[in-house]
Amino acid sequence: HINLPISVENDGKSAALAEVWKGNLASCSDGIVMILGTGIGGGIIKDRKIHKGNHFFAGEFSYIMQDTNNLDFHNAFALKGSTSALIMETAAIKKVEPRSINGHDVFKWINDNDPDVLEVFERFTMNLAIQIYNLQCILDPEKILIGGGISKQPILVKKLRENLEKIYAKIPFDIPHAIV
Repeated sequence: HINLPISVENDGKSAALAEVWKGNLASCSDGIVMILGTGIGGGIIKDRKIHKGNHFFAGEFSYIMQDTNNLDFHNAFALKGSTSALIMETAAIKKVEPRSINGHDVFKWINDNDPDVLEVFERFTMNLAIQIYNLQCILDPEKILIGGGISKQPILVKKLRENLEKIYAKIPFDIPHAIV
């Protein structure tokens, strides 16, 4: 028995709390953290606390639906916007077994300007940018952070910002831009 308070939280929400405590959300009241991995984890920060929602489902980004013409779970954000999705689609284009490649391989092809992989990457980052835009419109946070292993790739952040600017350029009035 210990006389300490104990909390249990999933990895994505724990990452969001860590960003508030000592990271890039330390000076923010409201923010979003999206962790790209096998799915898309994360958390919504409201007033420097995790926003859990009425059913403890807020911030479960993996389950966001993507297409009104396809409501199958295979169309959910986790299966289109995660690192695993990028690897699987790249493997299909390269005609290799998905388990035989990883994120490093994908980004080597991207950085080597492989046209087929660049096309996959463009779709991937535009899809992610659209969801970031939607979250900005719904929650209007101060910052949206992207985490996970691929977030260390400078080209990912660069392409996300470019695609966000493409989206904002189509809006006929001024709206707040997501800070990614």
